[in-house]
Amino acid sequence: MAKIQRALISVSDKRGIVEFAQELSARGIDILSTGGTAKTLRDAGIAVREVSDYTGFPEMLDGRLKTLHPKIHGGLLARRDNIRDMADISQHDIKPIDMVVVNLYPFEETVSKDASFDEAIENIDIGGPTMLRAASKNFKDVTVIVDPADYMRVVEELKANNGEVSFDTKFYLARKVFSHTARYDAIISQYLARYEVTAETFPRYLNQSLSKVMDLRYGENPHQKAALYKEPLWGGLSLIDSKVLQGKEMSYNNYLDAASALELIKEFREPAAVIIKHNNPCGVAIGENLLEAYKRAYKSDPVSAFGGIIALNREVDEATASEIITLFVEVVLAPAFSLEAIKVFSKKPNIRLLQVDISREHQGFDLRRIPGGLLVQEKDTAMIEDFEKLKVVTKRRPTDDELQALSFAWRVCKHVKSNAIVYATKDQTLGIGIGQTSRVDSAKFGAMKAQGSLEGAVVASDGFFPQRDGIDVIAKKGVTAVIQPGGSLKDDEVIAAADEYKMAMIFTGIRHFKH
Repeated sequence: MAKIQRALISVSDKRGIVEFAQELSARGIDILSTGGTAKTLRDAGIAVREVSDYTGFPEMLDGRLKTLHPKIHGGLLARRDNIRDMADISQHDIKPIDMVVVNLYPFEETVSKDASFDEAIENIDIGGPTMLRAASKNFKDVTVIVDPADYMRVVEELKANNGEVSFDTKFYLARKVFSHTARYDAIISQYLARYEVTAETFPRYLNQSLSKVMDLRYGENPHQKAALYKEPLWGGLSLIDSKVLQGKEMSYNNYLDAASALELIKEFREPAAVIIKHNNPCGVAIGENLLEAYKRAYKSDPVSAFGGIIALNREVDEATASEIITLFVEVVLAPAFSLEAIKVFSKKPNIRLLQVDISREHQGFDLRRIPGGLLVQEKDTAMIEDFEKLKVVTKRRPTDDELQALSFAWRVCKHVKSNAIVYATKDQTLGIGIGQTSRVDSAKFGAMKAQGSLEGAVVASDGFFPQRDGIDVIAKKGVTAVIQPGGSLKDDEVIAAADEYKMAMIFTGIRHFKH
C-alpha cells in the first residue's frame, strides 16, 4: 500500500462529495477537478486545481472534452512498481493520480423522462467511463470510487491505515466499477436499439443489465436464497412498478403467481376475476360486475382457491373486498381500489394489495435459463379477435352461446401449464386439467376438478388431440363443443369422433403450449 497524494474528482451525483473532499483535503491530498464539481468544492472552501490548468489543455466541444488527456490517463495507468512506466511519466511531467472519484452522466434518468434523442446522446458519458476503467485496470495503485455509498468506507480506511487504502478494498471498488460501466453501456445499447431500422428479432448479443430492488425472504423453498431485480428503461406491463397498498413483503412465490395472474387478467375486457395457485389458474370468470365475476371464479374451485392470488381488472369496490376477505388469500392485484375497499381489507392486514397498471402492453422477450445459457422467445401474445371466422371442422357448427364459451375457454387455456384442458361455460371455468403428460389424462383431471355437472360445457385444448380418446372422455361428461389447434396425424379420426357425439369442433391453427 502507498499513501494517497493526489485525487481526481468529477461527479454528476454530488451527494456527500463535499464532506468526502473535505476529508481528503484535511489529509493533505491534492484535488484535481472539472467544471461543476470544481465549483461545488471551491464554494465549500476546498482547494481545487482545475484539470484544464493541470493538463494545459482547455475544456472544449461544449464540455465533451475535459479529461481525455495523457497527463490524466498516464497518471492513472502508470504502474508504480514498473521502472519504465515511472520513467515515462516523469519524462512527460505526468504526476501519478492515486484516487479517482467519478460517477457518470445520468443517462438512464434522462431517457426515462422522455428526453429527446439529441438530449439522450449528450448524456452519454465518455470521459467518465474512460477514467473509471483506466483506474480500475490499475487498481493495485489507484483507488477508484463510483458509488457515493463507498465514501465512508474509504474515509475509515484512510484514518485506520495512515492515509492508505487496503488491497481488498481497492479490488472491491474496481470490480464494482466494471459492473457499473457494463450496466451503463448496456442501457445505452438498449436505448439505441429502439431506433434500429433493420433490427433483427433477436440481437446477436443479449445485454442484460438489471439492478437489484431487494433481497427476498427466500426463494421457491425456504432453503433457497432469492432477490428481485428490475430491468432498466422498462415501459411495459410491470409488477415491479406496482404500488403496494398494504400487506406483508412479497415473496418469491407471490411474485411468480402474481405474474401469472397479471398475464391472464390482461386477456379480458369484461369485468373479470382470476384466481391463481402454484402458477396455474384454478378459477377464472367474467360477469356483469366485479363481484359477480369473483364469485363465479371462486365457485370454479373453492378448495384450490384457499391461499391463492386474485387478479381483478376493475377498481375493487367495497362489496367485492368484503367477499374476498372471507377467504384466506395471499395477494389481491387490481388497477385500483376504492377507499371503502381498502378499509375493508385493512381488517386483514396481511393480505398484500397491489395496484398495477394493467393497461400497459407486453414488452420484451420470454427468457428461460438452461445449463450454459438462455432460451429466448417472443411472448405468446397471439389473440383471436373474431372466433366466427375460425375453421369449423365438424358437421355441426357451434351455437352463439357455445361460441362465446369457446372464446372464453380458449383465452384461459393459453395460461394453463401443458397439457391443458379447460372445461367452461361462456362466463366461468368449470374444471381445469393442468400439466398432465398425456392430453387424455388432462381431460380426466379437469373433469375430476369440476364441482358439478359438465353437461353442456365446452372444452379448450392448448394442443391438438393426438387421437380420439380425449374426445371420448369429454363427450361422456356432456361436453358439446371443442376448440383446439388441430394438426394431428389423426385429425380425421378426432373429427369423426366429435361428429359421432354431435359435437361442434373449431380448429384455431394456433397452439398455446406453456411450460
